[in-house]
Amino acid sequence: MSRTLVVTNDFPPRQGGIQTFVAALLDRRPPDSLVVLASDHPGSAEHDAALRYPVVRRPTGMLLPTRATARAALELVDRYGCDTAFFGAAAPLGLLAPTLRAAGVRHLVGATHGHETGWVALPGSRQLMQRIASGLDVVTYISEYTRDRLAPALAGRTRLAQLSPGVDVDRFTPRADGAAVRQRYGLGEAPVVVCVSRLVARKGQDVLVAGWPEVLARHPGARLLLVGGGPAEAGLRRAVAARGLQESVVLTGPVGHDELPAHYAAGDVFAMPCRTRRGGLDVEGLGMVFLEAAACGRPVVAGTSGGAPEAVRDGVTGHVVDPRWPHAVAAALTGLLDDPARAREMGAAGRAWVEQRWAWPTIAADLARLLEP
Repeated sequence: MSRTLVVTNDFPPRQGGIQTFVAALLDRRPPDSLVVLASDHPGSAEHDAALRYPVVRRPTGMLLPTRATARAALELVDRYGCDTAFFGAAAPLGLLAPTLRAAGVRHLVGATHGHETGWVALPGSRQLMQRIASGLDVVTYISEYTRDRLAPALAGRTRLAQLSPGVDVDRFTPRADGAAVRQRYGLGEAPVVVCVSRLVARKGQDVLVAGWPEVLARHPGARLLLVGGGPAEAGLRRAVAARGLQESVVLTGPVGHDELPAHYAAGDVFAMPCRTRRGGLDVEGLGMVFLEAAACGRPVVAGTSGGAPEAVRDGVTGHVVDPRWPHAVAAALTGLLDDPARAREMGAAGRAWVEQRWAWPTIAADLARLLEP
């Protein structure tokens, strides 16, 4: 069997969306088809010992395309007979591609994740992305939105192909039980709108807070559950206090990955009115939280930023709203709370769609095809 060298900075036990993405893809590959070159992180030895494929760690917290990294990659190509390579994030490690090709690696694939749309918008980083793409056979994108931003700069230098993140439909499921979460935060039997995300301006939690009085006017017992931590937390707490919403808005702080399904399940509706900022440099690449919520059988309300609308079938699995207007967000939420049967119908449609389109076996099959020369 041919073997793939995976070169990545983004790998557990370091936490993050890209790390989860890369690890989930590799977990679904034949273990004897892989060898991983990664940066180091506390707990790496214990993590790697449980894996079915070999992982070699460079003694650095940030793997860069240096001569030392190139030598380590070439040693693995030679030792394991690798004929394909996959870069967990194309920039900047994809700069190693020409060196690996000269050593006999026949097919090289590099992934992008969303932030690269900002890279290609700026002259210096655009040239770097073009150089990387020229050395790769395939550059992947996570959504049609990101493809549309990458293509003008990269098309003609490489092949672009979609490789989106997937959802673990066995973890994120309508069977997830939110009762303990409701009890923990004193939510009782109230209708709950939940947002699971890092607390940063792009995600739009402030818009939820601004529109929440309109929701309360129609559903006085409703609760807003903001799950996650981040730099916007202090400002959100001030906004909640200024509007006198302390009794109906709960900020949980950071929550462990294992607890996320229960937090989605604690809500009746999921909402994250994400918006694009900084002239398009701060944008939602796709929005996996919408798909995880849908997998849990919850209707979703999404903003229009970037690829987020691609994670919602508007009017079927939820609604896409203009995140600039708290009134529009509040109207979508009250509409779902007004009609619980319709909300459950949308949640069921979302679950079916995620199983069909976004489950990890489907995504892993996409990667298998992309790794074929």
